[in-house]
Amino acid sequence: MRIVQTIKNIAKIEDLKARILYTLAIVALYRLGSFVTLPGIVSSELGKLSQQTEGGIMSLLDMFSGGAFSQASIFALGIMPYISASIVIQLLTIVFPYFQKMQKEGESGRRKMNQYTRYLTVLVLVLQAPSYLRNLTNILPQEAFMIPGPFFQISSVIILTAGTMFVMWLGEKITDKGIGNGISLIIMIGIIARFPQSFLFEAALRSNGSGGFVALLLEIVILFVIILGTILLVQGTRRIPVQYARRIVGNKQYGGVRQYIPLKVNAAGVMPIIFAQAIMMLPMIIGGFSGADGGGLMRAFSNMYGVTYNITTGILIIAFTYFYTAITINPVQMAEDMKKNGGFIPGIKPGRKTVEFIDGVMSRITLPGSIFLAFVAILPSIAVNMGISQQFAQFFGGTSLLILVGVVLDTLQQIESHLLMRHYDGLMKSGRIKGRTGAAM
Repeated sequence: MRIVQTIKNIAKIEDLKARILYTLAIVALYRLGSFVTLPGIVSSELGKLSQQTEGGIMSLLDMFSGGAFSQASIFALGIMPYISASIVIQLLTIVFPYFQKMQKEGESGRRKMNQYTRYLTVLVLVLQAPSYLRNLTNILPQEAFMIPGPFFQISSVIILTAGTMFVMWLGEKITDKGIGNGISLIIMIGIIARFPQSFLFEAALRSNGSGGFVALLLEIVILFVIILGTILLVQGTRRIPVQYARRIVGNKQYGGVRQYIPLKVNAAGVMPIIFAQAIMMLPMIIGGFSGADGGGLMRAFSNMYGVTYNITTGILIIAFTYFYTAITINPVQMAEDMKKNGGFIPGIKPGRKTVEFIDGVMSRITLPGSIFLAFVAILPSIAVNMGISQQFAQFFGGTSLLILVGVVLDTLQQIESHLLMRHYDGLMKSGRIKGRTGAAM
């Protein structure tokens, strides 16, 4: 079988084998730390916290932390504070010229931005850790705390902050000495870690008379189809032909060489979903701090599985997809680069016409991509309303599914590049695996 031959080829490459084993060791260390409870908390008294994370926004936080959130682990906050800090830094690069200049400085600029991201992550942790501990003290009984008081609060904030920073360090080690994509891989491992438990819970639910084995099999088939559609969304590109003129030697002008500009159907990735969910979280946060009901409108926007919440989320995702695509892909810069290299789009005049053409193509291909992205985001709510458990429904779409598909494709692309560099066959019989970075020209 081809997969067996591929594994043999991987075993022949000492560097690649060492990187894979190193990555597996780091992942095992991360999973081991997820089961280490905060000092001063009785782990047998965490039942109410587990119940709190079975649905709603808490279930998402628990999923991204690999279950550490519901176990009051030293890694309870996971990598999400770092993701939040990264989003803020990306937004700053749009607003402030200083960060824009730093982004264009190459490797030195990237290191500076990473350093600022770490500082901001610590600030987010110092603010987020006390909120997590306050939730623990509110929901858990007094018997769960062996050392109550200020000492427990201060020490736990330090431990939670250090735990997240250690997870960041593990991700960086995977990127440097492993197979790459360290932070993304850690998030993916946390999501996958919740899948067996969610699947067994759904299987037990179905075995008790709620549709039986046939319904569970149908759910798996639907999930497989959704994953295939998500792969098409991640890999989908529209290629614009570009004619590059060759040199004029003497009085003879040689013909042009046609190349392509790959424009992705979903250039924004998961960022629109993250932005939309952050905004839709505000009513729940405001309601939680104020303690007020807020009326019917507040309750409608606080129900993650309601019609009002999901329609609003879908509209926000479509809008943010256009916004993030506009700041990611600059048609003016692309047109200038083509003009500097002596290139042009056949049938389109260089300059303003090229900018308008690229912008029009991006607008047309972004629309179906944004609609499908919104559909993928609200699929878990549709699944819950169709009778699927909330835990298993999270794998039917949303940020978790996009992260899973994107990181798996990127990881396979990293392994395939090592194989191809050493003249071994890749992971596919024909063509190459296309990651989130775009198709090969």
